Amino acid sequence: MVVTRSVSARDMFDRLAIGLSALCFVHCAASVLLVALLATAGGALLHPAIHEIGLGFAILLAIIGLGRGFLQHRRRAPMLLGTLGIALMAAALSVPHGLGEAAFTMLGVSCVAIAHLLNRRAHTG
Repeated sequence: MVVTRSVSARDMFDRLAIGLSALCFVHCAASVLLVALLATAGGALLHPAIHEIGLGFAILLAIIGLGRGFLQHRRRAPMLLGTLGIALMAAALSVPHGLGEAAFTMLGVSCVAIAHLLNRRAHTG
């Protein structure tokens, strides 16, 4: 019976060691895959063309949405705020990648979003 307990205890430690090895393997494989995926996606998402295309869409939607809104309700605030936001987004294209670019972009898209919100409210109010 003592032999059975030691075999059982040894078996338990072997199982724990195998489980730990499996967890380690999964952790290492997942880490490598995640880093590779982020590096690939990060490179694609930071490509200047993504920002230029996004700015193009933002300009198009601002012209259509805010422009038509202004023609209907004649309130200048949405148009002015939207124009400021587009200008800030465009300025972000002229600074190096980093905190400055992110700040210009986030401030710009916030202004554009608020402008569209004001435009919607002007239609309903």
